[in-house]
Amino acid sequence: MSTQFPGNLFVVAAPSGAGKSTLVNALLGCDPRIQLSVSFTTRAPRGAEVDGRDYVFIGRDEFQHHIDRGEFLEWAEVHGNLYGTSRRWLEQRMSDGTDVLLEIDWQGAAQVKAQFDNAVMIFILPPSFEELRRRLTNRAEDSAEVIESRLREARVELAQARNFDFIILNQDFTHALDDLRQVVAAQRLRYAAQRLSHPEVFRALGIL
Repeated sequence: MSTQFPGNLFVVAAPSGAGKSTLVNALLGCDPRIQLSVSFTTRAPRGAEVDGRDYVFIGRDEFQHHIDRGEFLEWAEVHGNLYGTSRRWLEQRMSDGTDVLLEIDWQGAAQVKAQFDNAVMIFILPPSFEELRRRLTNRAEDSAEVIESRLREARVELAQARNFDFIILNQDFTHALDDLRQVVAAQRLRYAAQRLSHPEVFRALGIL
């Protein structure tokens, strides 16, 4: 299904520990035209996470109510917790011409692509499983058992990379961020994106 809005939709997915959040936060810090979609989740806050800024933290019953009312564009269970994206919030921002970025897992990404066939799908790869393990360990947020579980699930997640439009290898952070910025810039210059962003120009030139 094709859903047309003047704002672009970027979907970024990766296995836990690949550096997805760090890259996304750096992109948002240098590109004010992109707004991060804040997901709903049933998991507890980590570290300095703030409700409403990093995630909207809710209980499973409330999450289920949102599902029943069809309010999520996508939702999935990841590592035993539920995550979902508000359809109304996203469509309002894109209708206003704002570019929106979803930082979600591959299951949610597939649901989004089925509804927005012009969504730009980006997958972040770690350089190796050894490096992935090191990053998860250095993060010091999970037990050894949880880390092993995340590594097992990473093999399943990495197999989905072939379904994405762009692959960014996060071996060197500076290079990876530059690659991510180039993907965003290229999408904004596509014919369809420019036509939606500047309809008055296309209309005046007789090419709308």
